Amino acid sequence: MPRKSTAIDMTAMCDVAFLLLSFFILATKFKPPDALTVATPNSVSSKTAPEKDVVLVTIDKDGKVYFSMSDGKKKLEALDVILKSKGITFTDAEKAAFAKESAFVGVPFGSLKSYFSKTEDEIKGLNLPGIPVLDTLDNQLSDWLNAALVAYAGGRMNLLVKGDNASKYPSFKSVISAFKKNEQFKFSMITNPEGVPEGSELYKRGLEEMKTGKKSTE
Repeated sequence: MPRKSTAIDMTAMCDVAFLLLSFFILATKFKPPDALTVATPNSVSSKTAPEKDVVLVTIDKDGKVYFSMSDGKKKLEALDVILKSKGITFTDAEKAAFAKESAFVGVPFGSLKSYFSKTEDEIKGLNLPGIPVLDTLDNQLSDWLNAALVAYAGGRMNLLVKGDNASKYPSFKSVISAFKKNEQFKFSMITNPEGVPEGSELYKRGLEEMKTGKKSTE
């Protein structure tokens, strides 16, 4: 019998490839843009920030402080603590707006109800004053942190601070004071990762660890 060249039909493989590509495009969940623009300082840390059970305190370049939580259910539990302690009433629609993933607190208690009664388009155009923290007698971040601790009672809470590189020191100091008041002495800073500078002690230590295969404990 005469020998013939081998022919492979790639039609089925192309169909499968396009089906997989379509699936990943449709199923991928893109990260929403940050509601607050913050230019974080650089660091050589390679540790990634947790994404679950996060309580985030943000400080913008003007020193304004904002508070947010990643878990919608825990957010509502924390909100209930605040509403009861401050004598504020929320409608179901206002609670639903507060529970959204992108929602954050950036106003004093007195403006809380009117803020969450607005639509998302109305909120985008607002110049928020931030949470009052500079007055030691009225550091409202301390109340929000206490409410978050009540919501996470018996569970793990990841406390993060995201500060702008040009943020004001008095605001950061007031944030730390709110942490201390609630006996929260451990938190993580969100930074912009960068490579270790060549020739630095950290760079030399990394090379030594690669050669020996042992991680330094210093």
